[in-house]
Amino acid sequence: MGEPAAKTANAPAGTAADVPADAPADAPADAPQRGRPRSHRAHQAILAAASDLLLNRGLSAVSMDVVAERAGVSKATIYRWWPTKESLALEALFSEWSAVQPAVRDTGSLRDDLVSLIRPWARLVGSRPYGAVIAQLIAAAQADPAFAAEYRRRFVEPRREAARAALQRAEERGEIPADVRIEVALDLIYGPIYHRLLHGHEAVTDRFVKEAIDMALNGIRGRSGPATA
Repeated sequence: MGEPAAKTANAPAGTAADVPADAPADAPADAPQRGRPRSHRAHQAILAAASDLLLNRGLSAVSMDVVAERAGVSKATIYRWWPTKESLALEALFSEWSAVQPAVRDTGSLRDDLVSLIRPWARLVGSRPYGAVIAQLIAAAQADPAFAAEYRRRFVEPRREAARAALQRAEERGEIPADVRIEVALDLIYGPIYHRLLHGHEAVTDRFVKEAIDMALNGIRGRSGPATA
């Protein structure tokens, strides 16, 4: 998938040369960057250009040619960090989402832990057309197992891991049954949010997040009762 890797030979001065000479061609996109500050500026300019294209025109518009032109770098510079446009789009989105990092809190209440964890992320994904972007990345992942693994590693698992820890703490406190299937519980909690985000039939609001969490917890606790205000 994506465009074929560009050759770096005979790259114009001030473009590919901005990348450290000892940087391996297959270095992961999130590897620490070494070299002059100019390389960092180029890296950030590429991500900004890719993010703008991704959110305003979709994954198909994230062409290496267009990104290079907008960022003021050569295609060789881009390919040094990202082998395909999909990997570039993934890091551009990751960079956007990293700006909002909810604090992992142990409030002593599973509901409060989950609300404090999920609400900032839900606010972010509801603020821009991320639903369409995520749908396109998921579609790309269906045809590329390596990309699918990277998508899950960077976007799916970090959120599940934080919520998994909250569920495990609640289990230790006796707040939820000890035999709860935690992976299924995670699907119950995040599933409604992704469903609304991807289909776009209703907004992802704070109230919806709380209601989805409350309904999931009622099921997880094995009871049916009124939602907590």
